[in-house]
Amino acid sequence: MKVLLIGYGSIGKRHEEVLTSFKNIETIDIVTKQNLENKITFKLLEEVLNIEGYDYYIIASETSKHYEQLKFLDLRVKNKKIFCEKPLFDTKQGLEIVQNSVFVGYVLRFHPLLEKLKKLIVEEKVINVNIKCGQYLPSWRPSVDYRKSYSAFKNQGGGVLLDLSHEIDYLQWLFGKVKELKSYQVKISDLKIDSDDFTTFIGKTVTGTMVNLSIDYISKITHRVMMVDTVNFSYRLDFIANKLIRIDKNEEQTIFESRKLERNDMFRWMHSSILEEKNQNCTLSEAQEVMNTIHLIQEQN
Repeated sequence: MKVLLIGYGSIGKRHEEVLTSFKNIETIDIVTKQNLENKITFKLLEEVLNIEGYDYYIIASETSKHYEQLKFLDLRVKNKKIFCEKPLFDTKQGLEIVQNSVFVGYVLRFHPLLEKLKKLIVEEKVINVNIKCGQYLPSWRPSVDYRKSYSAFKNQGGGVLLDLSHEIDYLQWLFGKVKELKSYQVKISDLKIDSDDFTTFIGKTVTGTMVNLSIDYISKITHRVMMVDTVNFSYRLDFIANKLIRIDKNEEQTIFESRKLERNDMFRWMHSSILEEKNQNCTLSEAQEVMNTIHLIQEQN
């Protein structure tokens, strides 16, 4: 199997690292302006020789380039698998993919405890969901000056709403798409960025579940937590502590824990799911639903 990797920043390098461990991956060619030794590279996607000769395409470029690169590939290759990093776009855009299958990199779907929660609530009436996720942007990527990262720039697809759209994806994956909301998307800290560093909304999904979501670049206490209330139980999923707690009406508690995940575990499971044609990955239409919710927030602000 031959792979074309488009973009070679930190996330592109991570995808290469993961895919190199797959026994059926023969080669990984790279589209990048960097000069790389002992690798086959192309400066531009338009310069790729025999573009139909690849089996799997990875778009790991800046968010602002995703639309044109997806469109370019769909016009030139057929019956291929295309992986696109999240978020799909920097704002809502209509794009119909006709000839290929597209999957989007919402890797948290492969967290073992999120999968466990999905199974536990399948027969439950979910009443309320509260999601909070935050981390101080300067400590997010210690080797990178946050002021020079794409996250700092609105015109490069930065901002916490797009960066942490994982939360919107798994919210809608579990509880249905958000049909109405009231939101704030703002820059409120002293961070030297021009993108949003705090976004919050309350709303309701198509299944009638009330939702409250808050994401930020400003919290010095890193956290990623979801609270779920059903008719019979309450759940608390802490992604960082790898712990899911369930409490019933009699205050009896059950704890589910996950082993400590290795850095690339979920990425490996995500790519395996695509290549083995399982149904857990975020599809193009689901990613477009995430963009619809993002667009509602952007319109309000």
